[in-house]
Amino acid sequence: MNIKQIETFTTVANHLSFTKASEEMFITQSSVSKMVKALEDELSVQLFYRAPQIQLTDAGKELYKYSVDILSMLNSIPVEIGNLSELKKGKIKIGIPPIIGSSFFPAVIGKFKSEYPEIEIKLTEVGSKVILDELDNGNLDVGIVCSYPAEKDDYHIYPLVRSPLMIGVHIDNPLASQNSLSFADLKDESFVLFKEDFSLYDAIIEGCKQNDFTPNVICNSSQKDFILEMVASKMGITCLPHITCSHVMDQKLKFIPLVDPKIFLNLLIIWKKSRYMSYASKEWIRFTSDALDIRLEI
Repeated sequence: MNIKQIETFTTVANHLSFTKASEEMFITQSSVSKMVKALEDELSVQLFYRAPQIQLTDAGKELYKYSVDILSMLNSIPVEIGNLSELKKGKIKIGIPPIIGSSFFPAVIGKFKSEYPEIEIKLTEVGSKVILDELDNGNLDVGIVCSYPAEKDDYHIYPLVRSPLMIGVHIDNPLASQNSLSFADLKDESFVLFKEDFSLYDAIIEGCKQNDFTPNVICNSSQKDFILEMVASKMGITCLPHITCSHVMDQKLKFIPLVDPKIFLNLLIIWKKSRYMSYASKEWIRFTSDALDIRLEI
């Protein structure tokens, strides 16, 4: 059974005439009869009563229902493919780290959805390490990560933001009187940090070790708001990028620049070189990179 046979059968059924079907399809009546007969032989059924006038048999009526759907789907393929290439449809799976996602991405995604309402966006909020794993596994199309991957050559990378690390403390903490802090100043503090699957966690732990101490981490969380609430409750201090701190309105908190060394969060759009990139994903990258052209240098 092939599409030409299905098309021929359907045309005959539409007209209930082999002659009219041959005229519409610009082929001989003999060719029409042969294709219908071949289809009947393959299915081992009779599709038409041929005398005294052509009518569909019960089997023919059943096949006609399927053949109409088949041809409709076949004819819709160019339209659907065109919709994809014209960005009318599509699906994008994006990974965003909680440390940065709520700062400005909701507004950007909202604008994108307004311009492309039929493109479905699925957001996964996890740490940068998990995002890289999910990109490698093909579970994400695009990721926003906070540090460069070890295997840079495996990815396309678009730098968006470079933001310095700040120390968040309660205003009653003695550290709040300082204009800047080094890791050495934090030796006796309790830390409330993001979980270990966040790349920023490694940078903080390494900074402490280079100053000859292991930080007292009393709590790890994947939620920025929870971390800030813990600091506001005087449970400890935290480390966040300036771009995140600038959106915090809690008057009980103060954010102090970290120096010696100065550590930056590098916010990157990243996707695998080896994987197919849909039209929708390409447009989201272009749209987002234009909207967030703010590479901070503070």
